[in-house]
Amino acid sequence: QVQLVQSGGGSVQAGGSLRLSCAVPGDIFRTSALAWFRQAPGKRREFAATMSWSGDKFYYTSSVKGRFSISRDNAKNTVYLIMNSLKPEDTAVYYCAALQYGTGTAVLPAEYNYWGQGTQVTVSS
Repeated sequence: QVQLVQSGGGSVQAGGSLRLSCAVPGDIFRTSALAWFRQAPGKRREFAATMSWSGDKFYYTSSVKGRFSISRDNAKNTVYLIMNSLKPEDTAVYYCAALQYGTGTAVLPAEYNYWGQGTQVTVSS
C-alpha cells in the first residue's frame, strides 16, 4: 500500500506545544481526507482529528478540541497536526492517515486505507 511519511514528535512538558508532519504522495493528497489517530501503550488506536479532501470540513474528538489543529500545505503535499496546551494524557504514538474522497467525518481506523508509520509524543508532568 502507499506509505505516508511522518516526522516530528518528541518530548515536551505539560502545557507545551508540538507540530507533527506527514508527507503524502501527490495523487493521494489531492483526493483524500486526511486524519490523525493516536495509540497509547495497551490501548486501541483512537481518532484525534480529520479534514475533508475538499479542505472545508474539520472534525476533532472532544478531548483535543480547542487545543489541536489539523492543517495542510498544498505546495508540500503535507498535513500537519499542531498540538498546543499538551497534557500527560496526550502521550501516545501518533499516526497520520488518508481516505480517498473522505468527507472529514470518518473516525474509525478501519475506514482508512493509507497510513503513516507513527511517531512518539511524550508529555511529562
